[in-house]
Amino acid sequence: MRTLDDLDVDGRRVLIRVDFNVPLKDGAVADDTRIRAALPTLTELRERGAALILVSHLGRPKDREPELSLRPVAKRLSELLGTDVQLAPGVVGDAITQSAHALSPGEVLLLENVRYEPGETKNDATLASGLAALADVYVNDAFGAAHRAHASTEGVARRLPHAAGRLLEREVTTLNGILEDPAKPLVAVVGGAKVTDKVAVIDRFLEVADAVLIGGAMCFPFFKAQGHEVGDSLCEEEGIEPARRALEKAADAGCRLELPSDLVLGDRFGADAQRKELDGVDVPAGWMGLDVGATTAERYAREIAGAGTVFWNGPMGAFELEPFAAGTRAVAEAVAQAPGTTVVGGGDSAAALQQFGLADQVTHLSTGGGASLELLEGKRLPGVEALA
Repeated sequence: MRTLDDLDVDGRRVLIRVDFNVPLKDGAVADDTRIRAALPTLTELRERGAALILVSHLGRPKDREPELSLRPVAKRLSELLGTDVQLAPGVVGDAITQSAHALSPGEVLLLENVRYEPGETKNDATLASGLAALADVYVNDAFGAAHRAHASTEGVARRLPHAAGRLLEREVTTLNGILEDPAKPLVAVVGGAKVTDKVAVIDRFLEVADAVLIGGAMCFPFFKAQGHEVGDSLCEEEGIEPARRALEKAADAGCRLELPSDLVLGDRFGADAQRKELDGVDVPAGWMGLDVGATTAERYAREIAGAGTVFWNGPMGAFELEPFAAGTRAVAEAVAQAPGTTVVGGGDSAAALQQFGLADQVTHLSTGGGASLELLEGKRLPGVEALA
């Protein structure tokens, strides 16, 4: 994978695929984490004499909805960079090309939402060529979109000299390092709702990790596969057989697959639900498991504290509901305090770290949920492959 070290950018126009798919509220950026993550690449290229043309998507527009315009992003980026960021009225075309070619070194042009163009998600050759016509070189710094073969992530890279930005470079290097040369013990903490979403990652970690700790609603297919009662808990039926296979694989792999030993129950999903603690994992009818119990949280925290490398993806329960946030908080605090390398991937895990004020206390907070999982599964990411 080529990096910025391989590119001559002085006096050249650089098309940079960034991931500015950020939440908006009342016409303003509500969380600028992804914008800040791109700043090292943008700052370096400006200091090296490049003019920048930025391309990003925002949401999933169907018909150029005004509320999905990147105008609030341009405003916030202007504040963060300390320079005026122009917002183009579109993505490609003669007027956009003229604006791009008129840029001076250090100036920044942000194209409008690339998904306003229907050819983006189809990796349309005409759109990719139109994007390539804007610049002299291409940089992909949008790891969160690198698992998509889109015009702005894969197609345009085939048409210009190209490289990975510093964020994408760090993401790929860090995540590959977990699998190839981790400090031991390697502990993977996997939570969330669906086993089927993460079974391939669980399988991969069963091959390379020392322990895999399961939490969240995905523990219930494992319990059901073991013959336990799950009550009204969210239990993905399609996940039961993959869970059974994972249990069998763990028995032969020399990796400990750890499940909760106690739970926190609610009579329904809600912050005002009746709450009770269960010493065990057989959930009675009329109740649902909404968090791991205190004993499990302490056990998982000890595993994390003793790890050389920790990877965490997915909450331990309904952390957005305060009565059921303790398990996820305990894991987040343990990861933040762990002495080894700590890598966190996935939107919910990142949101939990933000909620508990711990986002700046991990080694690496991945900006790509789906992309990070696919890379760890061993899949080839089109946006990364195109940078070879």
